[in-house]
Amino acid sequence: MRPIAPKRLSQAGLFGTAVAIGLCGGTVRADQVTVAVAANFTAAAKEIATAFQEKTGHEAVLVFGGTGKLFAQIANGAPFDVFLAADDKTPAKAETENLAVAGSRFTYATGRIVLYSTDPNLVDQAGAILKTGKFNKLAIGNPATAPYGRAASEVLHALGVFETLASKIVFGENVAQTYQFVVTGNAELGFVALSQVVDADKGSRWLVPTDLYTPIRQDAVLLEGAFGKPAARAFLQFLRGDAGREIVARFGYGTD
Repeated sequence: MRPIAPKRLSQAGLFGTAVAIGLCGGTVRADQVTVAVAANFTAAAKEIATAFQEKTGHEAVLVFGGTGKLFAQIANGAPFDVFLAADDKTPAKAETENLAVAGSRFTYATGRIVLYSTDPNLVDQAGAILKTGKFNKLAIGNPATAPYGRAASEVLHALGVFETLASKIVFGENVAQTYQFVVTGNAELGFVALSQVVDADKGSRWLVPTDLYTPIRQDAVLLEGAFGKPAARAFLQFLRGDAGREIVARFGYGTD
């Protein structure tokens, strides 16, 4: 049986050693690491996985979904090694419930939200469209389970328009589904992650000021079953290293 949490913390120094060996390609053989990834981080995670494999030889198998649903799977024994959430509360909960390795959690990205439409003339640079209400449907993530949905809800409340727009709001299961509502025309506009439209050269958008919502600090954590897995630790080290941070920033996230 593996040591309990206090003993595990006393071995924290082994983290850097195991990672260093993995990144340098020493005696540790190439292996797989299964990563549960929040939907908003899909594109960035794919690029990181490719760069990680090129650097270390380890393969990162990515499983995407809403943060709440991924946590439920983890709690039910899903064989994930690493959890990249869309908030900081869920990984902290994983630690509290002994589903994650204590002391392994860190913020890998800070998300931004954008009010976006495929119509190039719909969304103005100040988001005034929300006060005019001249649209039929507004897509946001489910505030109960999706961190980006909670942020969108905070913005609507801060602007004093949540109640007036309530009948026009359609809820996505996560920010990926919210984005799909917008690009397929099921909603004329919606609050999505900046990372989803950072390279879009069409449509219209309003980059929401960060003082209108709680910062979306996205935390990563090593899951309990991967305590002794060098590939999992190597992935986390790569993510927080220079190469990983460069990719994160390129997709519109903060890295501080």
